[in-house]
Amino acid sequence: MKKVVVFGAGLVSKPGIRYLLDNEFQVTVASRTVSKAEAIVDKHPNGKALAFDITKDSLEDSGLIQSHDLAVSLLPYAFHPEVAKACIKHGKLMATTSYVSDDMKALDADAKKAGILIMNECGVDPGTDHMSAMKIIHSVQNKGGKVVSFKSITGGLPAPDSNDNPMGYKFSWSPKGVILAGTNAAKFLEDGKVVDIKSGDLFNHYWPMNVEGMDLESYPNRDSMPYIDTYGLKGIQTMFRGTFRYPGWCETLQALFDLGLMDKEAQEGLEGLNWKQLMQKIINYSGDDVKTEVAKKLGKEEDALCLDRLEWMGMFSDTTIEKGGSYLDVLSDLFLNKLGGFKPGERDMIIMQHEFKVEYPGDKKETIVSTLLDFGIPNGDSSMARTVSLPVAIAVRLMLEGKITGTGVIIPIEPDVYNPILDELETMDIVFKEKVL
Repeated sequence: MKKVVVFGAGLVSKPGIRYLLDNEFQVTVASRTVSKAEAIVDKHPNGKALAFDITKDSLEDSGLIQSHDLAVSLLPYAFHPEVAKACIKHGKLMATTSYVSDDMKALDADAKKAGILIMNECGVDPGTDHMSAMKIIHSVQNKGGKVVSFKSITGGLPAPDSNDNPMGYKFSWSPKGVILAGTNAAKFLEDGKVVDIKSGDLFNHYWPMNVEGMDLESYPNRDSMPYIDTYGLKGIQTMFRGTFRYPGWCETLQALFDLGLMDKEAQEGLEGLNWKQLMQKIINYSGDDVKTEVAKKLGKEEDALCLDRLEWMGMFSDTTIEKGGSYLDVLSDLFLNKLGGFKPGERDMIIMQHEFKVEYPGDKKETIVSTLLDFGIPNGDSSMARTVSLPVAIAVRLMLEGKITGTGVIIPIEPDVYNPILDELETMDIVFKEKVL
C-alpha cells in the first residue's frame, strides 16, 4: 500500500484526504493541531493523525518524508520549499495546490536531478482553471485556430440562497489571506495594451458582469502576463485573469484600503479600544459623528452604500477590539467575527468562467465560454474544500499509480495530466459546461 503524508489539516483539506483514504492509500495527516487531523481521519483504517508544527519541529528528524512515498503540502506557501527540499533529498514525490513561488521554481533542476516530480498549482484557482483552459486552448490549436483573447475569472462566494449579509461574502478560508490579496498590484493585457495597476488601486478597477443569472463584479487577479507564455498564447491581444465578488465588494474594500486599514505595520495601543475610537484615531477626529467624517475623508456621500456596509460591520460602534497588532490584524479579526463561517444548512459556491475569442483560417471567428458552477453540500463539504483538495488528491493517486510521470517542478497544463483529472472531477459533478457563440 502506497503511503502519503499530508501536511496541514485546514478548512480545505478533508475531501482530498478522504478520497485518498478511500482509494486504498495509507495517509498520515500531520497538523499543528492534532485534533483537526483526527477529526478528518475519523478512525479510518488507512489513516493516522499526528502532531507536527513545521515552525518548531524538524522535518528531517520526524522521518515523515523518508517513510512515505509522496508528500502533500497544504501548509502556507512559504513552507513548501522546505518540504520540497526534503522530498528531493530522499527521492520522494510531492504535490501542492499553491502558486509556484520563485523559491519553488529554483528547485526545478534539483528535482529533475533527483528524478522526482513536484506538482504545483493543482487546486481550483490555481488548478482547474489551468486544466480547463488548456483543454480548450489545445483543442483550438489542434484545429488550426488561434486564441486572440482570453479572460478567466473565478470566485468563491456564498451561494445566492446563503447570501444574507450586506458584504455578500462569507469566509471559507483565511480572512487575512483574502484581505492581503486586496493589497496586490495587478497587470493584464487588453487589446494589445498592458494595463498596470499599482498596489492600493486594485479595487478601483472592476466591472459588473452577469453570469448564470447572477449579478457579480470582477476585478484583476495578480499579474496575468506570465500566462501568455505558460498557456502558449504568443501574439494574443487580451489576457486577463480576475476574481468574482458580489456587487459592492470592490467599493467597500477600496474604502478600507484608503482608510489605511490594510496596513501591515504593528501599531501600539489598539487592544482595548473600540472601533469608533479606532476610526476617530485614524481620521484624527474626536467628535461623535464618525460616519459623516469618514465619508468626508473618503470623498463620498454619507448615504453611500460602502459607508452603510462599514456601519454594518461595526466600525462606528463601541465593539471592543480584543486583540492588537496591525490595522490589518484587527480588520481580519472583525471580518472573521462578522463574516466567518456558514450557518447550518448554508452552502458556498465556486464560479469560474473562461471566455476565449478564437480566429480560424478563412476569417472564421467564434467565442467559446466555459463555465464551472459548483455548490457546497449543506452541512457537508464546502465547494471550496472540494474544488481545492480533490484535484490534487486525484493527481496524487495518478502520480503514485505511475499514470502521471515526469520530473521537475510542474503545473497541470499538459493533456496527460489535465485530461484524467478533469475526467474524474466530472464523476464528482465538478463539471465545466461549454457554449460556442
